[in-house]
Amino acid sequence: MDDEHHDEDSGRGKSRRRAHGKAFEPEKQVAVGTRTLVVGPYLTERARRAGGGEATVRTASARLEEAAGLALAIDLDVALRTIAPLNEVRPATYLGKGKVDELAEIVKQDEIDLVVMDCALSPVQQRNLEKAFSAKVIDRTGLILEIFGRRARTKEGALQVELAHLAYQKSRLVRSWTHLERQRGGFGFLGGPGETQIETDRRLIQERIVRIERDLEQVKRTRALHRKTRQDVPYPVVALVGYTNAGKSTLFNRLTKAEVLAKDMLFATLDPTLRALDLPHGGKAILSDTVGFISDLPHMLVSAFRATLEEVISAHVILHVRDIAHEDAEAQSADVRAILGELGVEPHDPRLIEVWNKADLLDEDRREAALNAARRGPKAERPTLVSAVTGEGLDALLAAIEARLAKGREVMEIDLDPTDGQGLHWLYEHAEVLDRREAADGGLHLTIRVAPESAERVRRRFF
Repeated sequence: MDDEHHDEDSGRGKSRRRAHGKAFEPEKQVAVGTRTLVVGPYLTERARRAGGGEATVRTASARLEEAAGLALAIDLDVALRTIAPLNEVRPATYLGKGKVDELAEIVKQDEIDLVVMDCALSPVQQRNLEKAFSAKVIDRTGLILEIFGRRARTKEGALQVELAHLAYQKSRLVRSWTHLERQRGGFGFLGGPGETQIETDRRLIQERIVRIERDLEQVKRTRALHRKTRQDVPYPVVALVGYTNAGKSTLFNRLTKAEVLAKDMLFATLDPTLRALDLPHGGKAILSDTVGFISDLPHMLVSAFRATLEEVISAHVILHVRDIAHEDAEAQSADVRAILGELGVEPHDPRLIEVWNKADLLDEDRREAALNAARRGPKAERPTLVSAVTGEGLDALLAAIEARLAKGREVMEIDLDPTDGQGLHWLYEHAEVLDRREAADGGLHLTIRVAPESAERVRRRFF
């Protein structure tokens, strides 16, 4: 035990030295080295059923692991994590008195500076727990907002996050003005000037919300113009969606040869990224990488990120990327489908293609089981098993994307004069060349596929 305490103390010292290192960005100094206790206050299945709630397919241990992953995503030092089974939610402290006292003792003994509660706390519950623990307390919503505050890089992303934060802040009467001072990234849940607990002015918050909503309307108009420009080209849009850390950004990089941040980290991508995608028969599409979804995503974030998610709503093909190796793959898929449903994308939407990613992490038996499960579904809805890391299955995925985009497109046969090089170039630019054969007289016989809006231009040019 002495050795364990020595190692723990040594790690604690290193963490605190790191926290004060000048090499770190200001916003990271607040979180790095903050000794954190992650608590999973989850209702028991009996309590959920008694309260009329649905049984959850997600295990408590997997939920706690995800909460710890969220904390690690902003460099918190997760010293301890524990599940707190609940028979009922208490209005004053969320937890029962005995559990509050037990956790308070842990916080004191282990010198915990921050307690992350993996639930949605009311302002009163948050304040009461802070008094009981003599430590900072944040809930799941606050933690997700803090992560989003760090990850936002574009003006649009920053506006969306700030709007969601202000909606959250409005219900908290005592908070910081860090988010308006712009002294660091994040939104001041973890420390900084806000620790003086300045009383916020609701009127100023409301005025700021109105200004942000006006700015976001302009952003939406600009994005709509960009979409109109793309439709005029026209390049179809293929949107990547999926649970956070499902491997979307790695897949995006592999398909487009881009260098988007792709880490084994929750919410590594926040701002939408667009890149050109080359299809097997010469066609092009625009691939859009979006923010990862997560269970219990605050409704304020769904609405705040509406502008970003409009890429999904208007996409011609939607790739639902799943981490098929994850123990909670089914529960994660259900969460994504629920959020897509809120956006008007139904489970059997013909634009949807399921991509079962991380095949490289499956052993032989699990791989065979996944392949058998994939074959059982209707042919039009069968998922594609891929590995974004090794490249396995990507040719089949690109073929599936191309086939989905081909629906409603017209196939034409064209005989081209051997001297019409300009016409040949035009066809490669504006259509998919499915087959090309040279005739005996040197001419070319082409089989092409064109979008409905381009079909008439082809007829005028070549018939």
